[in-house]
Amino acid sequence: MANASVVPSTYLQGLTPAVPEWLNKGDNAWQMISGALVCIQSMPGLVIIYAGLVKKKWALNSAFMALFAFAAVMPCWVLWAYNMSFGEKLLPFWGKAGLAVSEDFLISQTILPSTQYKNITSAATPLFPMATMVFFQYPFAAETVILLCGSVLGRMSFRAWMAFVPLWLTFSYTVSAFSVWGGGFLFQWGVMDYSGGYVVHVASGAAGYTAAYWVGPRSKEDREEFPPNNLLLALAGAGILWMGWTGFNGGDPFAANVDSSMAVINTHICTATSLLVWTCLDVIHFRKPSVIGAIQGMMTGLVCITPGAGLVQGWAALVMGIASGTIPWYTMTVLSKKLPLLQKVDDTLEIFQTHAVAGTLGGALTGLFAHPYLCSMFLTVPNSKGSFYGDDGGVQFWKQLVGAAFIIGWNVVATSIILNVIKLLIPLRMTDEDIKIGDDAVHGEEAYALQGQGRRDRTIQNGSCTVLIEEP
Repeated sequence: MANASVVPSTYLQGLTPAVPEWLNKGDNAWQMISGALVCIQSMPGLVIIYAGLVKKKWALNSAFMALFAFAAVMPCWVLWAYNMSFGEKLLPFWGKAGLAVSEDFLISQTILPSTQYKNITSAATPLFPMATMVFFQYPFAAETVILLCGSVLGRMSFRAWMAFVPLWLTFSYTVSAFSVWGGGFLFQWGVMDYSGGYVVHVASGAAGYTAAYWVGPRSKEDREEFPPNNLLLALAGAGILWMGWTGFNGGDPFAANVDSSMAVINTHICTATSLLVWTCLDVIHFRKPSVIGAIQGMMTGLVCITPGAGLVQGWAALVMGIASGTIPWYTMTVLSKKLPLLQKVDDTLEIFQTHAVAGTLGGALTGLFAHPYLCSMFLTVPNSKGSFYGDDGGVQFWKQLVGAAFIIGWNVVATSIILNVIKLLIPLRMTDEDIKIGDDAVHGEEAYALQGQGRRDRTIQNGSCTVLIEEP
């Protein structure tokens, strides 16, 4: 017999501070799980992708740059950057800095600034605490910086990177986030970015490319020959990234609802299609299916669907997958070998192609395919719809391109200023000697110790004899 003294938790709704009346436990659980999935995309996902895709001598440095950024964003996020992205308006493109660590702030019900600025009814307000919202948005900011660093692997000074991360988060990411998501001018104008195609991917691609220009290229030897040291490791990281995108896009309705389900299925439709199309093009062009190419096709599919994941129908996700497997493939494989600017800048992992190009493409296609009924489930911008579903003469499509242009322009300018200020105090590049040696010179450690390669032997002087001490 059940214990009659036990009170079902549903009866406690509103009777205890831990379960206030406005709390929806299902939404809160899904939001925290989604945030955790996005965290896993970066750590360990991108950490081990970077470790596997680079040359052996850079495996440790590349992974550590990603890990450092993931950690460094958190204190900045809760001390000032969250409110600059989602708080009270300071400028049309920027929020006011403020703390997100107090008890009163974190246990109160989440308030979306976009709903406040548009005077949307409380039905659009998430039914979970601010602590959940602050946590959910944190890995988006961290992942943007980590993606950016993929452009400068193999030569950027780690000390310069340590200074760059908080500065770029403060003066670049927060502007993109507030402008598009936080109720800023792009949001007010009606630019649609469901889950970060602009805020995360176009921003990281543009900033990464700009950073690669200012830091300069890798060594001539590394540019000519840069074989991945562990493709199996990279594939494992790619799998984590892909599956983690279930939370990346599925968590952005801020509820476990129908739109969340649409976002998840569309994400996987587009990504699988993009990977298959990219692989087919590799077979046609190179006569061989490329594993690295498959990873790139997966990435462009994930990026392309992100601006419209919960806003487009399944057939549109399929079309977007075909486009994301074709257009970035062309720009990376063919166009990049013809345009002098694309040849001049050494973008180590082609972040510009896989993120800026694919993100802009996804945003433009969202401007065409966004279905009005699906938009009504998610967006707090009234009467949102793609140009295919209205008589706007393509206005929404052009709004999307203008929005991407602002994100690109701001990131180019802000990244350039930040790096040139850092350069006055800290060299942006490693020394030529460190670049030649790699991990051991930079960190005094190496990623692999195979067949005694990781052993460090040392000598000591004993009178007139030199003694060699072998260390395991």
